[in-house]
Amino acid sequence: MRSFIEGGQKTLLAAKSVIDRGGSVISRDSVKIVAPIYNPDKVLCVGMNYKDHCEEQNAPVPIEPVIFNKFPSSIIGPTEDLQYPEETQKLDWEVELTIVIGKDAKRVQESDAMNYVFGYTVAHDVSARDWQLEPGKNGGQWLIGKAMDGFCPLGPAIVMKEDINDPHNLGLRCRVNGVTKQDSNTNQLVHKTAAMVSFISRFMTLRPGDVILTGTPPGVGVFRKPPEYLKRGDVVECEIDGIGKVVNKIV
Repeated sequence: MRSFIEGGQKTLLAAKSVIDRGGSVISRDSVKIVAPIYNPDKVLCVGMNYKDHCEEQNAPVPIEPVIFNKFPSSIIGPTEDLQYPEETQKLDWEVELTIVIGKDAKRVQESDAMNYVFGYTVAHDVSARDWQLEPGKNGGQWLIGKAMDGFCPLGPAIVMKEDINDPHNLGLRCRVNGVTKQDSNTNQLVHKTAAMVSFISRFMTLRPGDVILTGTPPGVGVFRKPPEYLKRGDVVECEIDGIGKVVNKIV
């Protein structure tokens, strides 16, 4: 998929030609859906980016995007089992709208930033809260708590931006064992797509296929009273209207 996106309009037209001929259509039931991209140059994340999530924590709304990252090794498929790491006792869920970059972006203006977006997908920002938040763990850095293997279920597809009427007015939700834990709308995003792409591109060049997890709404386990955490056998569904859902069992 990364090379497909890098191909730009030429590869899109070639794919459209194949589809229009109708000779390469197969039943979805006959294939296994894997993550739409496994080898991005960067897996970036934006923290504290929902107004209602900030309210949940009694935290101020960030003036600038809070950026951290995962790694490509964090990515797993939309129905793949998620291995529970032995290193954590506080595994948590986060549903996130995810931007997929379409072409090289460096110091782009916010007014032009959407021209660098290929589309959107769904991510589950799996989090080890002990390694992310507890004093004395990893010097207060979030990286280990966010970037373990398997901590980014992704999919089920990339929906091109032209096929989404308004990415900032999409319902999104997370269910654990069928029970809704998060239920919000992307209209609660503090920093919208163009602002995030423009801001990040000031500091690093975004490449085709790079993914940006845009933050999560309220309802995560760590801030529940009492806190709730995932356990082996749990099934987590992260769903966004108009894009689809990832469903992963904790094993």
